[in-house]
Amino acid sequence: MSFTLYILYSAEKDRYYVGQTSNLTERLESHRSGISTYTSMASDWELVYTEEYAERLDVVKREIEIKKKKSRKYIEYLIASKSGV
Repeated sequence: MSFTLYILYSAEKDRYYVGQTSNLTERLESHRSGISTYTSMASDWELVYTEEYAERLDVVKREIEIKKKKSRKYIEYLIASKSGV
């Protein structure tokens, strides 16, 4: 089993969302359908970045690392540094 760190972007709200999951397809569907509380504020979430991990602990640590920075510039740097998803 692999784990994915992902970043979504909403042009409607001009916001990013950072999360992690073991099933990216299912998780994206829950974001887009309004099931997830934070992402229910917009309907245009687009997957803009991913990182893959073999261990859940590693992906959770990375998610926390990115969120602790509280930096839009850092998120945009990550997206720009990786050409495509």
